[in-house]
Amino acid sequence: MKRILLLFLLLTLSNSFSQVVKGRVFDENKQPLPGANIYFDGTTIATISDENGNFTLSYGSKLNSILAISFIGYQTQFLNNFNSDKELIIYLKIATNSLNEVVIKKDRFSRKQKLQLFREQFLGRTATAKKAKILNEDDIYFDYDEATKTLKAYSDKPLLIKNDLLGYKITYELVDFEANFYQLSIESVHVERCFYAGLTRFEEVNSDKKIIKLREECYKGSQLHFFRTIASKSWEKENFRLYVGRLPVNPLQHFLITNDKGNTKVQVKKQTQQLTKSVAIFSVLYNEKLQSKMILETESFYIDKYGINSNIEDIVFSGYMSDQKVGEMLPVNYGIE
Repeated sequence: MKRILLLFLLLTLSNSFSQVVKGRVFDENKQPLPGANIYFDGTTIATISDENGNFTLSYGSKLNSILAISFIGYQTQFLNNFNSDKELIIYLKIATNSLNEVVIKKDRFSRKQKLQLFREQFLGRTATAKKAKILNEDDIYFDYDEATKTLKAYSDKPLLIKNDLLGYKITYELVDFEANFYQLSIESVHVERCFYAGLTRFEEVNSDKKIIKLREECYKGSQLHFFRTIASKSWEKENFRLYVGRLPVNPLQHFLITNDKGNTKVQVKKQTQQLTKSVAIFSVLYNEKLQSKMILETESFYIDKYGINSNIEDIVFSGYMSDQKVGEMLPVNYGIE
């Protein structure tokens, strides 16, 4: 079920929404649910239902994102294909405790060690990320498989993250978290690959000048900034440079950019003499100092207007862009009205 949901989350959407979405939220007995959360994934665009379950969600422009409807104790519903000219009628089902199905095996590592690893790989290890706090860490469960050297994390409740430095309160519905180690370890230095996915709701709680400046610092050189640069073909203007090995290359000769129903389609030129399954491997330099490595295992992907790509499992980063995690995450509508 989680893999199906994950695939659903990774789909590139091409729906054209109007500027207002209206609807009502009920439980299975057709009773209205007041206080339900309605939001576009990864954005600050959100509202709550009133005492009769009614909601109206306004936003300023075309938005390609999943519409999520959630309520504590109920299964979150996700919509990516609906007629916004008609009122949405949403019925939420009572959530079952999926953690009852997870058999937690004993292993040699303590919960404290696993939680520390989770914080580092989920929130990040930069100075900014370390200031972000998960307020309900007790809701996180871990399972470490010593045979495969893999740590998995689960939570039946959304993770509540307080990020004072960036002025956001984040609600993160964790769908998947998996850290693979190249040796039997629980240390970040031994992580070979880490992947996590989920739905994110941002709430702005502060926006003073210092916070706005720090947000811009987090944005510059980030994956969000990078994919927007690919889509806009503005490499020189945005201070990104692309390398194959040690040689600088023209990005437009390696990424063919076309428009596809409002999204940007990117076709990747396959590199020759590759000894791995990768389609292409690049080095990325931002502002002449921040270095990242990009490994593509897909020949094409899509980028929506906000800079979100459709193949996050097939595009792997190391270096600077991989160090930026949830603790430095910005809403995908950051800087775009």
